[in-house]
Amino acid sequence: MAILTETERLVIRNWIPQDDAEQAFEIYGDPEVMRFIGGGKEENVETQRRSLQQRTDRTAALNNGTGFWAIADKETGEIFGTVILKQLPDNDGNLTSEIEVGWHLKKAAWGKGYATEAGQAVLNYGFNVLKLPVIYAVVNPENTASIQVTQRLGMSPLGRTQQYYGKELELFKLEAPNP
Repeated sequence: MAILTETERLVIRNWIPQDDAEQAFEIYGDPEVMRFIGGGKEENVETQRRSLQQRTDRTAALNNGTGFWAIADKETGEIFGTVILKQLPDNDGNLTSEIEVGWHLKKAAWGKGYATEAGQAVLNYGFNVLKLPVIYAVVNPENTASIQVTQRLGMSPLGRTQQYYGKELELFKLEAPNP
């Protein structure tokens, strides 16, 4: 298990499709969670396992330090969600040069600060390890909880955009801190 980083309460680590599919299905099989993420919910644990494997393979093929990682409890290993740092896709699905941070959490983990904690850890990784000059976030305008996370992370609102994912989203930006 490759660990990206740790925080006070969390381990940010690679997904292991064979081992983590059931816990991932708790997230991506839930229509309430998927409401703001887009795409269809996973149908069962096996389709979830395949989706995790495809995502893991795509990330490995890019080999640019970006990715999507499991957010796990440091003490129990329970997976609360996903944190991402990846290239934003344009409306046709082509990868742009802009990098986004994002998070997907299961309902039982909502409102506990995990998204902010994991988001901060991945922003630190993006700025300090990958040396990114700026990181963006895109959020469904109705997803007030995720908008609040961007605010806690210190991201600046840039208004609505229709540049990514083929839908209208709120766009946020955070520039690398000055050394």
